[in-house]
Amino acid sequence: MDISNLNDLEAASAHGRKELFRIGTALLFIVGIMLFTSRVGINSPDHIMLVVAAMIGGYMAMNIGANDVANNVGPAVGSKALTMTGAIIIAIIFEASGALIAGGDVVSTIKKGIIDPSLIPNSETFIWLMMAALLAGAIWLNLATIAGAPVSTTHSIVGGILGAGIAAGGWDIANWPQLGSIAASWVISPVLGGIIAASFLFLIKRTITYQDDMISSAKRVVPLLVLFMAWAFSAYLMMKGFKNIWKVDLVTALLIAAVVAAVVYVIVRPLVDRAADRLKNDKDSVNSLFTVPLIFAAALLSFAHGGNDVANAVGPLAAINDAVTSGGLATKASIPLWVMLIGAVGIAIGLALYGPKLIRTVGSEITELDKMRAFCIAMAAAITVIIASQLGLPVSSTHIAVGGVFGVGFLREFLKASYTEMTIEIMHHHENDNPIDVASYLSEFGKASIKTKGEMLRQLKKSSDKEHLSKEERKELRKVYKLELVKRSALLKIAAAWVITVPASGVMAAIIYFTIRGMMLP
Repeated sequence: MDISNLNDLEAASAHGRKELFRIGTALLFIVGIMLFTSRVGINSPDHIMLVVAAMIGGYMAMNIGANDVANNVGPAVGSKALTMTGAIIIAIIFEASGALIAGGDVVSTIKKGIIDPSLIPNSETFIWLMMAALLAGAIWLNLATIAGAPVSTTHSIVGGILGAGIAAGGWDIANWPQLGSIAASWVISPVLGGIIAASFLFLIKRTITYQDDMISSAKRVVPLLVLFMAWAFSAYLMMKGFKNIWKVDLVTALLIAAVVAAVVYVIVRPLVDRAADRLKNDKDSVNSLFTVPLIFAAALLSFAHGGNDVANAVGPLAAINDAVTSGGLATKASIPLWVMLIGAVGIAIGLALYGPKLIRTVGSEITELDKMRAFCIAMAAAITVIIASQLGLPVSSTHIAVGGVFGVGFLREFLKASYTEMTIEIMHHHENDNPIDVASYLSEFGKASIKTKGEMLRQLKKSSDKEHLSKEERKELRKVYKLELVKRSALLKIAAAWVITVPASGVMAAIIYFTIRGMMLP
């Protein structure tokens, strides 16, 4: 065998070794959970069930890390504000910190109130129900991660509890109006996130990149954007990240956030001025001013996610632990430290082992992101949650972030189409002129600010005796020159995954519940 064949064999086996390492590390984590929890609640008759539930909880936590955390750091990686390694390190530190510091000590046992606990006959049935829901949610997240589709962890576990609940207590156990609200969030979350992200991007373009002197505009506008970011993220952290340990109303949160934002503005303003003085007057240079804000945004989003969404992994496990140790069935359950640690460590391991795939999907495979676009997505994530919380709308952080990515992508398509239409208008009026003169005019037009572009078009139309293009001609030209900047296959795949998340995890949970009951009944 020659050296080239050996190299090919080595390259082919490298992927297999990496996959074996991932699987082995995940199995070691699950075995460690089994060994640790074998000493917890040892005097209870349902002790074995608790050990199994803890192992499933660890599996669920790893899948949350592999799938859900990508939404917090994906845009920062896609825009190259962070490397993949740097993003994973930041996400691990802040996800775990959020879980342990702000995860709270009590969790609702029936997530979102979607089933009536009074119709669950006994604690044994409740344990089976929660185990089925937890395992079904974890399996669905695993399948979605393999398919490269970022889905809502909350919806996965809600579907699991709904399906297992119906299997245990019949159709009447379900809170159908609440489920209707959750279904509405499939549309509300991405649309709100997309509109807000696109609005911020359009604001940045109009106030900075469409100006003749981008640097002077950036000096004025970027500190204000950072001020607004500090205000939004401070309120977001108080209302979402710390909500399990510190309840605060909207007005108080906004006032405290305003003070924090004012302090941040005083610090940031001179820093931006100094950084901008060293930059060239172009878009790439302005983009670099958003690097540090993006890193902070990724860290804060990860912290809030760890503090809030870790309950998706450990909530059912905490409920099972409470039922095993107390023998009762409560709507609220305490979260022991060991349960929270399983959630925090599991999320970190899942992110490190399998997170890069979904980070790349969110960051670069839907649409091309630069730092300004990624900043707008982060802003949309914080602001949408604040608005939705006050309106009582159930929204998913996953759907918001991915909706934000699509929002900036579709705005780019619209702006490109508008620019192409203006270019065609110019060429239409100059079709018989010297090609060199036309190219020179188009070059000047491309570099002009938005105000100057409008003035150039008005002067062109006044000085030309040619008729404007008709609506039908414009429509046909748009079709010919349309540039798709959002990957349609990704849009369809992700939308399909969102729609079937609750039904898929629900059906799996019902099947798993009947399987467990069949094995456990005498």
